Amino acid sequence: MATIETPQTSASGPASILASLEPDQLAQAKLRKIPRRYLHRSQVLLLWSLRLYVLFMIVVVIYQLCAGA
Repeated sequence: MATIETPQTSASGPASILASLEPDQLAQAKLRKIPRRYLHRSQVLLLWSLRLYVLFMIVVVIYQLCAGA
């Protein structure tokens, strides 16, 4: 007879680690600063192009709303 296997949650996942901390340990963990991530030029260029695309599309939508009214 075949059994259905259910995916088991990882006992070492970030959520379970945070859930096992004492309240004062959790508060200290939340206060720790996370350093900025270093991005390659191609990643920075991609992010800036996405920002420009979003701004362009906002202008297009506003124009369409004003022209359609």
